[in-house]
Amino acid sequence: MELKYVQTTCPYCGTGCSFNLVVKDGKVVGTQPYKRSPVNEGKVCPKGTYAHEFVNSPDRLTKPLIKKDGKFVEATWDEAYDLIAQKFKSYKPDEIACLSSARVSNEENYLLMKLARGVFKTRHIDHCARLCHSSTVAGLAASFGSGAMTNSIGDIAESKCVFVLGSNTFEQHPLIGRKIVQAKLNGGKVIVFDPRYTPTAKQADLYASFYSGTDVAILNCLMGEIIRNGWEDKEWVSTRAKGYEELKAVVLKDDYLPENVEKISGISAQDLRTAAEWIGTAESAALLYSMGITQHTVGVDNVKSTANIQMLTGNIGKRGGGVNALRGQNNVQGACDMGALPVVFTGYQKVIDPAAHKKFADAWGFPDGICEPKNGYEVTVMMDVLTDNPGELKCMYIMGENPMLSDPDLNHVRHALESVEFMVVQDIFLTETAELADVVLPAACYAERGGTQTSTERRVQMWRKAQDPPGEAKVDWQILCEVAAAMGYAEQFPYHSAEEIFNEVAALTPSYHGMTYERLNKPEALHWPCPTLEHPGTPILHIGKCSHPDGMGVMHAIEWKPPAEVPDAEYPYILTTGRCIWHWHTGSMTRRSETLDTEVPTGWIEINTEDAKELGIQDKEMVRAMTRRGSVNAPAKVTDEIKKGVMFMPFHFAECAANVLTHNALDPIAKIPEFKACAVKVEKITEA
Repeated sequence: MELKYVQTTCPYCGTGCSFNLVVKDGKVVGTQPYKRSPVNEGKVCPKGTYAHEFVNSPDRLTKPLIKKDGKFVEATWDEAYDLIAQKFKSYKPDEIACLSSARVSNEENYLLMKLARGVFKTRHIDHCARLCHSSTVAGLAASFGSGAMTNSIGDIAESKCVFVLGSNTFEQHPLIGRKIVQAKLNGGKVIVFDPRYTPTAKQADLYASFYSGTDVAILNCLMGEIIRNGWEDKEWVSTRAKGYEELKAVVLKDDYLPENVEKISGISAQDLRTAAEWIGTAESAALLYSMGITQHTVGVDNVKSTANIQMLTGNIGKRGGGVNALRGQNNVQGACDMGALPVVFTGYQKVIDPAAHKKFADAWGFPDGICEPKNGYEVTVMMDVLTDNPGELKCMYIMGENPMLSDPDLNHVRHALESVEFMVVQDIFLTETAELADVVLPAACYAERGGTQTSTERRVQMWRKAQDPPGEAKVDWQILCEVAAAMGYAEQFPYHSAEEIFNEVAALTPSYHGMTYERLNKPEALHWPCPTLEHPGTPILHIGKCSHPDGMGVMHAIEWKPPAEVPDAEYPYILTTGRCIWHWHTGSMTRRSETLDTEVPTGWIEINTEDAKELGIQDKEMVRAMTRRGSVNAPAKVTDEIKKGVMFMPFHFAECAANVLTHNALDPIAKIPEFKACAVKVEKITEA
């Protein structure tokens, strides 16, 4: 028996925990603690503990599949590549769209971006950040010049006041939740505002439930109270911020007095005043948020408002402070950094900038050039184009994404994807999206490759290969190189290792310039920006100055707007969605983990006890949830731990898919859908 331990980085959330994979006779069989990581110090959450269980699932894809007469048949790699090349060569660049993935490595996201822009010549490339944190990228970039988490995870433990808004941290990012506990043990106050009394809320010194979609009103109220009491950081505001007077004029309106915001949000005036005092008077205050803030038609406004209050109180560029956007999937930060977005190359270099366009065109050396220097379609816009403008988009290449569960209004998504003439899906399982494909390519999972991923705190970390992929499956970067070769561009994809790809990324990306595999191959890794080989990395952004050319932060005066769809007589409740601690995203990995799936085998809809009584619904009774977009049957979870008038569903479960119900109304800037607030009704299921 051969037994070894391979240190790697967790494939689930954006925290970036490390653990050891236990490998017996060439196969991954378990996990063990890796205590040298400064992120998690040997601790892991339930998902990380069982992150080995899906690796050798019997459901893994092992051979290429080609759909013939509506059914998949096994094919050789050459047959699959020949068909892909033949089809993709037959379409015009603007008829092709690509979806990259927050689940694969930086190197692979970069290569798909290069494949899209250089081989297919298309400007239409996006990934699931559109659905989770595109409003973070837009909002924080507008405020600070950089659209990323400002402080490090470890830094949260030093905060004297932790304000959690729009994040169930203890379930979604448990090892970041551990830092909140450490801050509390060190004498810090913890404030949690959430429609649900979550495990995170149960750690709070001050908890208040509120109506989903009222975040701007709440934040404006807090800022108004801070200014009225003279708790603002006058020096920071006067020397480092622009737009203060305009912000002040809005937040001091009577509309945002605590008594009036109580009516809008459901948070008592006293709790609003207490929160304002704790934040405004704390030596340092950290604000943590996740998709409860971002997934709204006003997601960018929400993010700008979080930046406003942290600038107002001088908590930017400060230990124990910051705007800490907690990213969803393991490499959603990295996928953005790698340019898997319709508006940027790597490192957020704009595709419409002639200098950036020339830089990448020259570096890549495509004899026939690259895509035109125009912004492309976001994934949410792609779905609308497919349904509303038939024939404009005809062909899709999807790597590691499952929009048939992750995107809003799934009936709309199905209609969109079924209208695609030719679709390739590259994945580790036959997902709901892969089932609609014409060609399916079997890929490797995290345990079967090397490479890097970038966590929510901008820490670039290593994956290390622990076993070979199953059957004929291949690592994603190898597949992409071979597709490029089949298209006639082998010379532009000459790579023999992930490290070679990373070196090209570092050469083209200022924030990664100083990174090498040698420097990253240590427990602490490096935070970007890391501009030179001598640079130590940057755990805290905006010390002394922000990232705008003039070094100033920008405050934005923002008025509260209600969600796109609000309760009415027909649909009288607010529906919000999210995750649970046992599962991740669309469940393609966690639901193939026997332990995790046994813990939570299906979804549910959470209903307040009083609402359930009025509806005549009992706990665990099957009910039908309906919105204007569709209906879903699910067991009721009757509880006092959700605000009256609000209902909640996790979105991991295909058999009761919450996203059948959600609204595809979009933020006008980020094009992110409003997952967190729509109008719903629920009824008992009566037998016919």
